[in-house]
Amino acid sequence: MVKNKIFLGFFFLISVVVFAQRERVENLPTFDQRKLHYGFYLGLNQNDFKLNLRNSSIANADITVSPSAGFNVGLIADLRFHKNLNLRFEPGLVTNSKKIYFNHLVNPRDSVREIGSTYLHVPVLLKFSTDRYKNIRPYVLGGISYDYNFSSNEANQDDNSSGEFRMKTHNFMYEVGVGIDIYLYFFKFSPSIRGVFAINNEVKYDDNPNSQWTSPINFMGTRGVFLTFAFE
Repeated sequence: MVKNKIFLGFFFLISVVVFAQRERVENLPTFDQRKLHYGFYLGLNQNDFKLNLRNSSIANADITVSPSAGFNVGLIADLRFHKNLNLRFEPGLVTNSKKIYFNHLVNPRDSVREIGSTYLHVPVLLKFSTDRYKNIRPYVLGGISYDYNFSSNEANQDDNSSGEFRMKTHNFMYEVGVGIDIYLYFFKFSPSIRGVFAINNEVKYDDNPNSQWTSPINFMGTRGVFLTFAFE
């Protein structure tokens, strides 16, 4: 439901902006001639986990994830390679939380784990833009990112038998997105929507190889939607 609202809000914003830009004076006419420029961004996110289960000693293992909305904030460095191609470095902080439900366990204390996460999110992206039309310029982007999970608990000696669900600290993602540059009088405003997908397995397995929490998990990796508002 939250993801649907993010998509609808983004496309409504784009429609309003495109309509409003008709027959406007061109703002910041030399902005795209800069070799290097900087900015910052704010945004919302909703992250959950992609789960693949495997055959294990745990009969009828059933695990689900309930995500919630979070926030992201960061800086932008943009290097122009070509009039339609830019390299972007966008380090920032991402916060969100999730609940993991182990539906095959009947004890409430054992069947739910809440994971509150704060990440250092460091993407390197290629941005492909169309030619500018008046004060708007659509684009697509894609690239890879490194995430440092400050809340991973990977080094914690306690595991799920003590109520601690552990994640890996170092993770890698790929992300793709679409957006639009809007040239305002003093700065460029760029809303975008992006999908973020884990490359590596993020779960830190319990010490017991037959753990009722982690042994059924073959792969658990972040997948999420970012709604980002950049100011450059």
